[in-house]
Parts: sequence; structure tokens; C-alpha cells
Amino acid sequence: MPGRRWETFVAEEPPERPADPAVRKANARRIVALFRPYRRRLAAVFAIIVLSAGIGIVSPFLLREVLDVAIPEQRVGLLTALVAGMVAIPIVTGVLGVWQTLLSNQVGQRVMHDLRTQVYRHLQRLSLAFFTRTRTGEVQSRIANDIGGIENVVTSTATSVLSNVTTVLATVVAMVLLDWRLAVFALALLPLFVWLTKRVGAERKKVTAERQASLADVSSIVQESLSVSGILLGKTMGRTDDLAERFSAESARLAELEVRSRMTGRWMMAAIQTSFAVMPALVYWFAGIAIAHGSDTITIGTLVAFTTLQARLFFPIGSLLNVQLDVQSSLALFDRIFEYLDQEVDIVEGTRTLEVPRGEVRLEHVWFRYDDAAWTLRDVSFTVPPGTKTALVGETGSGKTTCAYLVARLYDATRGTVSIDGVDVRELTFASLAATVGVVSQETYLFHATVRENLRFAKPDATDEEIEEAARAAQIHELIATLPDGYETVVGERGYRFSGGEKQRIAIARTILRNPPVLVLDEATSSLDPQTERLVQEALERLAEGRTTIAIAHRLSTVRDADQIVVLERGRVVEVGPFDELLALGGRFAALAARDGIGVVPAAGGVR
Repeated sequence: MPGRRWETFVAEEPPERPADPAVRKANARRIVALFRPYRRRLAAVFAIIVLSAGIGIVSPFLLREVLDVAIPEQRVGLLTALVAGMVAIPIVTGVLGVWQTLLSNQVGQRVMHDLRTQVYRHLQRLSLAFFTRTRTGEVQSRIANDIGGIENVVTSTATSVLSNVTTVLATVVAMVLLDWRLAVFALALLPLFVWLTKRVGAERKKVTAERQASLADVSSIVQESLSVSGILLGKTMGRTDDLAERFSAESARLAELEVRSRMTGRWMMAAIQTSFAVMPALVYWFAGIAIAHGSDTITIGTLVAFTTLQARLFFPIGSLLNVQLDVQSSLALFDRIFEYLDQEVDIVEGTRTLEVPRGEVRLEHVWFRYDDAAWTLRDVSFTVPPGTKTALVGETGSGKTTCAYLVARLYDATRGTVSIDGVDVRELTFASLAATVGVVSQETYLFHATVRENLRFAKPDATDEEIEEAARAAQIHELIATLPDGYETVVGERGYRFSGGEKQRIAIARTILRNPPVLVLDEATSSLDPQTERLVQEALERLAEGRTTIAIAHRLSTVRDADQIVVLERGRVVEVGPFDELLALGGRFAALAARDGIGVVPAAGGVR
């Protein structure tokens, strides 16, 4: 069905949940809390705003005196003083405005920094499970687009609201002091405008949530299809045109949502702006009617001063109405950001450390499953003595990699205990665990940086001599030395300037540099050709010397030297023992070995 051909690529967006008032209040408190560390600067901003608003309303009163007193009575000295005051006021308010802008932007950008850092640190604390079910582009969009979308609100909107509210209040007071009847007439429609704006804000919030979700989809498509792996897949499968159509369709949806977002409430705002524009004329009409009926309290100076205040009032009111719409839109972004911050941290750091780890690894009655799926591990128990090598073998999906990930604490056991030197890994600090357990996986990841920077990632304070020594141990130094830039060579996106075996040896050198006492090898040679596998295997053997090693392998020929082999089947341990004993036993391991062309030769009594 053409309409469903991208089902395997893009997950459907969850239905939008209605806004819970309690959640909305809680989020509002969290937003306010973001500004709390900077309350002194905000107090200074508030003082500047109040001072500017107070100074600003003086000008219309000076103007009234100019028109009603200084000019009619030809008092040149008074006129000069009044005009000097009218000139000084905008100069002073301009200087105060620059100072206010500086302080408010400093506060806003620091809040942005705090929020970005908070989200990033929180994501770093989440287990691997979160990232296996979340698109990378979605995560990137939350940090870049969603947090970036609230920049205007946190840098200028809060101070703009405060400034405009102060200006409106001061101006309304001044208008009432000039003439209360004109003030009531001029402000009669304001409650209606506020009500209409609130309705539009709710609609804009909904559109903003849809727009950000679409933006996340676009980011995910770009991240998936324009990475090196995505380009290779698209070209080799002949799907580049389909990928372009997929991007085009999502981009068109985003463009439509952008138009909807910008046009939501525009007719209402146009009506409000029109009302603001014609109101001064209506005030002149109202004043003329009042004067015609014998009122002597409205003078020409009062009328001109009032309309000057009125013009000064309508801009901040319009800004406040627009701000309400912006705030409603931003609340949708804050909801998405807080959704990530509310992700439960399912792996909590312990407090214990291993000062001099021996490297004994023990799994005791371990059960594990991913989310609510079937059990991946069922009552798994085995011990890896210090300095020995244990191989985990079994069919795909038997739980080998899961056991290794539990030792490195990328996940926590659902039941049972995983311990190192008798200490439950859940009790260890992350730093202690990372210093104790090193992982070399089949999918080697290299940063888009130099070879030296990729190696130094394992040990930031490593010297150049230590880096080269680790590369020699991993049998990759000679290759690096032949490169035009040597260790300063940029490896490219995900290390695609190097072959699979070369990347694997760089990863091994990185682990050697860390020097962990416990080593986890997750099928590190399964995708390599025989010659490259031999080089990598030699590097791994050198890496494993004197360490507790847990090796996962599909090819049983690579685990002949293991001190013990743990055979897993459907999440259970079915056999444990040395290579030859298990082979001679004729059980599950022997069946796996026979599939690999390894068997017992009766006549020789040995293994072939």
C-alpha cells in the first residue's frame, strides 16, 4: 500500500494528551525555578524597568504645560526648561534600555545554558534502553530545536512582559490623572482583546507542538539518511529518490505547520491593531462632544497629552497580547523539554569504589528482560575467576551480549546480582566501574576527530608516548605512522576513512590506554576477514594478558584458549567447562562446534 510504505522508518506520533492543570502549574513552577539563581540580576532589571516607566510618563505632562501654559503665556524660560526635560527623558530612558537589554540577555542566555546542560547531563544518566527505543534525530531535535525555540522567551519575553506591564500601569494611572472619562472610553475594549488572545493562544500552542514533532521527524530523517551509513544504504539499495521523496513530504508538512503557526490568530490581531489605530480619532470625537456639551476640564493640552499617552499605551498592550501567544507556544516546547527531564533514571550511581580490583566477576541467579518483553536471561549463574578468560557462546538471541552489558552496567539485572570482587556493581560509582570494566564491541565508534583525540578520549591525561605505546600493542601504530598526518589524521564520520579491522584495532588501543582489569569483548572479530581477524585477534590476546576477560564469539575457533566456556540457550546456562571437555561431552556445545566444522576425531583422540 503506497500510503504505508514508510511504516518501518517513522514511528507514529502519540496522540496529544490534554493539558493537565496540575502538570501545567508544576511546569510553571519549574520555569520560574530556572531564573531563581539569577534573582539579583533580575531585581536590577526590575528596578531599571520601573525607573524607565516612571520617567517615561513625565513627557506628556510636560507637553501639556507647554501647550496650555508656556506657549499661550509666552514664558520662554519655562518653555526652554520644559523642552530640555522632554529632550533629556528619551536620552536617559535609552541608556537605561541598553543596560536593561544587557542584563536581561545575560540572564536569558545563562538560563538557556543551564537548561541545555541539564537536559544533556540527564540524558547521559539514562540507561542504554532509552537510546535503543529513541531516534537519535529526536534527541538532537529536543536539545537543539526545542530549547532553541524558547530562547526568545527566556532572553527577552520575561523582561518584556515586566516592562510592558509596568509601562501600561504607569500610563493608565497618568491617563486617569489627566481625565478619567477619556481613560474609561479609551480602555473599554481591552478586556475583549485579552479574552480573544487567550483563545488564540491555546490554538497556537497545539500547532506549535505539532510543528516541533514534525521538526524532530525532519531532523531524524537527515540524521539517518545523510550519515555515511545512510548514504551507503540508500545508494546501494537504489532508494535515493524514495528517501528524497520522504524528506520532501515531511518538509512540506513542516512548511504547512509553519504557515498555520504564523497565521493562527492573525485576523484577530489585525482587528486589535486596527482598533488601536482608530482609537485616537475616536478620543478626539469623544472629547469634542464633551466640550460641545459644556465640559471645561478638557483642554487642548490635556487632549494632546492624553493621545500621546494613548499612543504610548497601545504598543505595550499589543506586545503583551502577542507575548501571551508566544508564551502559549513556548509552553508546548517546555512540555517537550520537561518530558525528557522527567525520564526516569533507572540506573542510579552507587557510592563504593574498588581501590585495587582483582577482577573476579560473578553472576548469581540473574534474571533480565527488556521492558515488558519475555525474559532474556533466566536464572543465570557463573563465575569468572580473576585473570582468566571466559567465553560466552550460544545461538543469536541466547543472551550473551546481555550478560556482558550487565557486567558493564549498561543495564541493571531485573533479579539477582552481578558483582565484581564481591561488590554488587549497583553499589559502585560510575567512575570506579568504568575504570574497572572495559568494553570492545563489534560496532566500533570513532568520533569525527583526529586519531590522537579518539585515543585520548579513553585517558585525557595520556602522554603522546603512552598513546603510541598503546597503538603499538594494538598493532596499529605502523599504519598510523604511514598516514600523511600521522596521529593528527581526522578519522572521518564514524571512522569511515579506516577499514573495519583498522577501526577495531584503534578501539583496542583506546581500551589498552585505559588499562581496565576486566575486559568484555563483544564479538569483536565476527565481521572481519580471516587475515584482518588474525591481526585483531593478536591485538586482543595482547590486550587480554593478565586481565579477567569475558569474550563473546560466534566462531568457536576463536575461544579454544578460554579457561572456561559458558553455553547459553534461550537465556539459560546449559553447559560450563573447558573447550575440549565440552566438545567431548557431546551436548549443546558439541552441536554448535559441529555446525562450525569442529569435531572430535576418534582415532587421534583429539580435536580437528
